[in-house]
Amino acid sequence: MTFGRNPTMVADVAKTLKWLSTGDGAGRVVLCDDFGTIDHLIAWLRKAATETAKHRPGAALVITARASNPFDDAELYRVAHLVRTHGAGLEVEVACVEEDGDVADAVRRARLLGSEESVVVPAGFARTSSAPWGSGELARARFYGPLMSEQAILQVVRQRLAAAEHSLSHGHDGIETGLLADHGHGYAHSHAFEESQGGHAHPHPHPHPHPHGGGEPTHAPVNSAHGHDSKHHEAPAAHGASNDEVLTHRH
Repeated sequence: MTFGRNPTMVADVAKTLKWLSTGDGAGRVVLCDDFGTIDHLIAWLRKAATETAKHRPGAALVITARASNPFDDAELYRVAHLVRTHGAGLEVEVACVEEDGDVADAVRRARLLGSEESVVVPAGFARTSSAPWGSGELARARFYGPLMSEQAILQVVRQRLAAAEHSLSHGHDGIETGLLADHGHGYAHSHAFEESQGGHAHPHPHPHPHPHGGGEPTHAPVNSAHGHDSKHHEAPAAHGASNDEVLTHRH
């Protein structure tokens, strides 16, 4: 259950399932695709930004999530920048919540930048908030509510489960893919030293196709940061997809 912000969790789960899938577990354990991707998260947050601009003109959008490691937190700021850039023209702030006052700090920043009020939206699965909305530092702030309805979440879960069972029936358990989920997540690194010492230990995926008749390999255009096909670099909602289509869009 992730929107793509915590690939290390996916890799850790895959490591556990790798152990469980041996012996009696062979052919009985499968790792399904992530619930959603970063593109899905951006699309849903853009929807929240559009609704906020429509119903509460002059308000800022504060995107909030529990504080994690520096890389996952930085990813949240990248998400917020894309929501701001391709959003509805409102101010967008970020609150990586580690202490109770972190949301209030983000609301205060939005107020200093000229926003009359703030709408706080979770970048994940939070459905409620215990913050004292409407009082103190949050006197001009309100909670947006969940990004998705319970029915929509259940629909996506059923789709992911059905796809995982289908893949397993064809001998694909998703575990090897999951083991590479956090590859390249963190500081950029070079293998020059490792290769000079005889190679490096972790494998690299090799997704581009090669012709079968010899000749040069054919490389599909990809986004160098994430390995995405370039036409998928922007969230599907930017191309007119509905919110349900956005979440079920496969990469």
